Amino acid sequence: MSKKVSRKNLVKRLDNIFSQYIRLRNSNAQGIAECYTCGKKDHYKRLQNGHFQSRKHYGTRWDETNCQVQCAACNVFRYGEQFKFGVRLDKDYGKGTAEDLHAKAIQITKYSNNDLEALITKYTALVKKKMK
Repeated sequence: MSKKVSRKNLVKRLDNIFSQYIRLRNSNAQGIAECYTCGKKDHYKRLQNGHFQSRKHYGTRWDETNCQVQCAACNVFRYGEQFKFGVRLDKDYGKGTAEDLHAKAIQITKYSNNDLEALITKYTALVKKKMK
């Protein structure tokens, strides 16, 4: 009989694989990616998954548009550079994207354990594909 995985553990596993996916998604063949808000280039392993809308909002926590590669300086020390982040989102994805993400973030969103497991499977496969 297999032990049931806790919800907390599923969220942690999803956060980890999703972060790796976001950082790999925007990296080149050598693993170099560019910070979304300041342009600093570094290896994806030394960069972070920055959230435009805070991770506390499950509606956008694993949203691929809401999440972009950021250096630690922008993501942590400059509190995510939210204004610059929003301006760039609107430039890259169309006017109103930042506002739409804000609206999505404040909606109550609930994920079942099965939903979380499905997302873990999806992003694990995408990471493996990108690493080939």
